[in-house]
Amino acid sequence: MIAPPELVLANVAEALRDDEIHVWHVHYRQALGRKPLCEVLAAYLDVAAERVALVDGEHGRPALTAPHDPSLGFNWSHSGEHALIAVGRNVAPGIDLERARPRQRSLEIARRFFSADEAAALARLPAAARNAAFLELWTAKEAVVKALGRGIAFGLDRFSVASDAGQLRLRYLQGDDVDAWQLRRLELDPDLVAAVAWRGDARRIRFGTLASGE
Repeated sequence: MIAPPELVLANVAEALRDDEIHVWHVHYRQALGRKPLCEVLAAYLDVAAERVALVDGEHGRPALTAPHDPSLGFNWSHSGEHALIAVGRNVAPGIDLERARPRQRSLEIARRFFSADEAAALARLPAAARNAAFLELWTAKEAVVKALGRGIAFGLDRFSVASDAGQLRLRYLQGDDVDAWQLRRLELDPDLVAAVAWRGDARRIRFGTLASGE
């Protein structure tokens, strides 16, 4: 189940500490587009949602345009009727969310796109456990490439993720120091799989929930 909401959107900017990342779970519809994201960012920027202007970076990551607060970093992901929004100061979080559903070609996909050790670890699992493990790896890897400001074209085989004693960690990341990175599984509804990643010191993750049906 989702953690009890610790956050409310009112006065949330004052509640965002430098050692935290806020994660909002939003009940989402495709027709809303980026409206929920703009509403959340507006609360941190203390402006009307209509004044939040976003631009897509080279690899599709949305960013705030000037003159908005440059210290505010964010990312979001949506799947079906759910979305997650991560917000932090002086950090570039990456977040990914997937609905838990069977992936018939999970091992084939892993062998083609993941690192060799990840694919081998999946191959050793019983078929009944493989789907959940694949989804956990997929969301973790998506979170990392989004935190890098890159897309899947960066190469999912250029880094490796492991799950040890229920904790996610980076085994290696080509051209970077894995000890400089944080990677967390997000405990959500059993039908959802999610992870958040960032480069920097460890931070507390605080959750909030929003109903966005407008």
